[in-house]
Amino acid sequence: MPKGDRPQGYGAAIRTLHWLTAIMVGCNIALGLYAGGLPTGNDAEVARAALAYSAHKTIGVSLLGLTLLRIGVALSGPRPAPLHPERRIETLAAATVHWALYGALLVMPAAGWIAHAANTGFAPILWPFGQSLPLVTKSESLVHAFDAVHRAGAWTLYGALALHVAGALKHALIDRDATLARMTRPIRNAAPAAPPSPNPVAAPALIAALLWAGVIATGLSLGLREVAAPGASVSAATGGNWAVTDGSLTFSVRQLGSPVEGRLSGWSAAIAFDEGTGTGNARVTIPLAPQPDGAAERGLRLGAVTAQALGPEFFDAAAHPEAVFAADIAPATDPADTAGGATHLATGSLSLRGTSVPVTLPFALTINGAEATMSGAVTLDRRDFGMGPGYPDETSVGFAVTVTVALTATRI
Repeated sequence: MPKGDRPQGYGAAIRTLHWLTAIMVGCNIALGLYAGGLPTGNDAEVARAALAYSAHKTIGVSLLGLTLLRIGVALSGPRPAPLHPERRIETLAAATVHWALYGALLVMPAAGWIAHAANTGFAPILWPFGQSLPLVTKSESLVHAFDAVHRAGAWTLYGALALHVAGALKHALIDRDATLARMTRPIRNAAPAAPPSPNPVAAPALIAALLWAGVIATGLSLGLREVAAPGASVSAATGGNWAVTDGSLTFSVRQLGSPVEGRLSGWSAAIAFDEGTGTGNARVTIPLAPQPDGAAERGLRLGAVTAQALGPEFFDAAAHPEAVFAADIAPATDPADTAGGATHLATGSLSLRGTSVPVTLPFALTINGAEATMSGAVTLDRRDFGMGPGYPDETSVGFAVTVTVALTATRI
């Protein structure tokens, strides 16, 4: 073909990549909608949902690579000139929709992959290169932000697909031209097409890029708003002679074999402690259902499975909106405790989900003038609180839940 000439139809490579992409996109949309509607009330249902999500993620990652290859092939060779160059608005719209689809096939898999890499414990990618990405740390904020981009991008993809299909049908049924035929078979001995416009790529690509910049910005804004900076994890409490000024309360449980970390915010602690005897008492009140409380976040967060954790199968936060730990404090004397770094024990009960279970929390306490710091951890068994009866073994959700607390308090 002489330099500068345009082919009448698309080559075999572009046609193959187009229809392979179309099949994979259709399958992945159906698979994502199917997985999102699956129940997760027991081990078998969780395993089914995890398999569906794993397949969805794996196809998405494959689509990302396929799209990069397709863009490279498309830009490396001549493209057919528009059949109706006099219809400038229609030609611009068609090219913009094409580039919007390219954007969807880049942004959505990339956002989903980043959200997956920032998360832990659910539906691994069936891929030989591991589950992590460079520079992507485990972060609930990243999970929510890029999951929101993925969801916002889905609606943009649906719109672009609808326009693309509608355009193809218009050309086939109304215009009755060779637009659709170009992508289904080789075009030979056709009359020369009109010459293309001087810059057929820049304008539609720029419009599509601006569209996707808006989608990404909107998704990130909505996602980060869901996990807005919680401020202090501790709220004020009355009673006692020490006031907690800062602290964290987290827990870790294994899900599908990987540790998943949750956090509890907005809890309050009333602490009475006698430095002379090393004894005292504490009462910690922990809200479970997330709810806004001024500028502070309150309640439980467990990444992508927060809603499931708060449901009746586990914390049942609707019926039991808070947990309470009440304990007496005494010096640690058992060598097993002191060898682990504990200086004191908080021995009492944890009331959770309508059940009260004896709990002993070993912790290290340091007092420096009017300020005290403590840190400790205890491992609980979810079955003691009647959690997860539909998960009788540890295939999906582990039995052990490690609770970690750290706080700073000042003398009142």
